[in-house]
Amino acid sequence: MTNSPPLPDSAVPSPPGDPERRGGPLEGYADHANAVRLYESQIYDDPAASFQEMRREHGPLVPVLLENDIPAWLVIGYRELHHVTSQSQLFGRDPRRWNMWDHLPRDWPSIMYVTWQPSAIFTEGAERRRRGGAIGDALDTVDRTELTLICEQVADLMIDEFSGRGQADLISQYAYRIPAQAVIRLFGLPEADLPGLIRDIGHALDMNEETAPANLRIADTMHRLVADKRARPDHDLTSHLLTHAARLTDEEVIQDLMVLAMASHSSSANWIGNTLRLMLVDDHFSMNLQGGRSSVAEALNEVLWKDSPAQSIPSRWAVQDCELAGRRIRRGDLMVLGIAAANADPQVRPAAHSGSGANRAHMSFGHGEYGCPFPAPELGEIIAKTAVEVLLDRLPDVHLAVAPEALRWRRSMWVRGLEALPVRFSPTVPAGRSPSNTWAR
Repeated sequence: MTNSPPLPDSAVPSPPGDPERRGGPLEGYADHANAVRLYESQIYDDPAASFQEMRREHGPLVPVLLENDIPAWLVIGYRELHHVTSQSQLFGRDPRRWNMWDHLPRDWPSIMYVTWQPSAIFTEGAERRRRGGAIGDALDTVDRTELTLICEQVADLMIDEFSGRGQADLISQYAYRIPAQAVIRLFGLPEADLPGLIRDIGHALDMNEETAPANLRIADTMHRLVADKRARPDHDLTSHLLTHAARLTDEEVIQDLMVLAMASHSSSANWIGNTLRLMLVDDHFSMNLQGGRSSVAEALNEVLWKDSPAQSIPSRWAVQDCELAGRRIRRGDLMVLGIAAANADPQVRPAAHSGSGANRAHMSFGHGEYGCPFPAPELGEIIAKTAVEVLLDRLPDVHLAVAPEALRWRRSMWVRGLEALPVRFSPTVPAGRSPSNTWAR
């Protein structure tokens, strides 16, 4: 397999500018005359029906328009997605080759997803193998038993904060507070720096007025961490990256730690939240809520098929003119990976299919050179499974505080996650605390 050709310095795009500077973005895109405006679709509330309609109308490759009617291709066929993610010589990861940069306004809503950064996720060829290999090797040094214990301790601390009230929002008070706390502890960061970094990661992912200063603070924290571990290496992820045979620079380690922290937090948090929802609303799983463990792994896998935290990912660009599913693809075209849609492809998941069981052939962890590096999926499952199990053990009678149809999904083209998951349960004494100490707080 050949590698994608390297991009010259001249290929680095200027910041988004005036979209009127050239002809309209749809010039020459005849296939997009009846394109799906992805940002206006009903995909948020009923993705299965939306994907079914797209498949019936357009087939496995859907011409779509992103915000400001920017043309792109949504790959919803399982086999087609497998092909795109396998052929890095045809579909590269570097966004600087995108042919739509001159049409983006400066405040384009999805700009953070397509802006090149010097992290491993945007590297290609030998550089990708060097950076990705170091990350995979470092992650493989994580002791699974230790990670489970960390997750149990973090989950217990989160539950302690609301267990005496008899009610909680399992998204903001639980699912969204666990992954970052577990992962960051593996970095070897001083305990005193944990609360601030975890808070900043939340701001960075929320995309609000706090995002820019939060990113600067995260970078500063990582700079200090890397400098400390370069001088005094230890048995942690940061030290393993710094001492790896790939000879990563300090800046490369900083960038990759930031990506690890934010990517693992977002995906794992929504995986936890979506699994808890499934176990609270689906009869097949709710029967086993009373401390039942056998169904947790099955529920986690079912979520990856039906409600994957990664809904769609704008993350491949055509390296050259080519054809896919009978469509003409231009060099520089954006290919949006329809993870959730591909998982629902009737060719791999027929309508009569009753459950995922042990089938792990979903695309939720990606595929090919840019799939989640081994053993990231395994570590992510430890975090999610432990969080769900601890909650069920601690709050065995937990139940929804609203009707299932009242739950709302986040309005995002890219992420599948709930806005809130309100529940009620019998108030309990925080773990490790006596009743007198609890009520005295």
